[in-house]
Amino acid sequence: MNKIPVYFMPGLAASSAIFERIDLPKEQFEIILLEWEIPIPSETLFQYAERMAVKVTHENPVLIGVSFGGILVQEMASFLRPFRVIIISSVKTNLEFPRRMKVAKTTKAYKLIPTSLILNVENLAKFSFGEKIKSRLQLYEKFLSVRDINYLDWAIEQVILWERTEVDTKVIHVHGDQDDVFPIKYISNAIVVPGGNHAMILFRFRWLNDHLPELILTGTKKGD
Repeated sequence: MNKIPVYFMPGLAASSAIFERIDLPKEQFEIILLEWEIPIPSETLFQYAERMAVKVTHENPVLIGVSFGGILVQEMASFLRPFRVIIISSVKTNLEFPRRMKVAKTTKAYKLIPTSLILNVENLAKFSFGEKIKSRLQLYEKFLSVRDINYLDWAIEQVILWERTEVDTKVIHVHGDQDDVFPIKYISNAIVVPGGNHAMILFRFRWLNDHLPELILTGTKKGD
């Protein structure tokens, strides 16, 4: 039996090591881990997505993205024929952004953030994984591998200025009810993981391991 290729894209500034606890049945699935590339100057998210799509070498792949990686895989889908697109701790359109992100776009406040401050591990962890990071800072440091200022400047701007307003109804959205980066009250039509925060790829991996195979194969969760 041919295995289903499953490509995983990590969140902002994170390495593919965040998927180290994800375990899909090896007889059914082949896991391929993607990493962030440093953007070319003036590269748009759509252009970046086209460049990243070249790294997907299978036909009809499954694309799974976390947070900003979830935004990216939705754009990559334009250049591929994915069997399934699954986003985790992410958003389907900019209408699901919290108010503070919408304000940042309108006021261009994101341009005032000195990216050098975010390079501090604690600040980067807050930015990438959410506010509740104190007790797990060492753990987060392990996963935050992209410390390039050009990448961070670019990534923050691409998130804030993301233009998608129409939901791709084929996208499967998995979201934690304790997510403090993209609060659940702004999210619609998602499979809700009780107790899941923005870093649930690390801390609710058992739930994901239990349900991802069914989501990939059928597009629905067991028990639905």
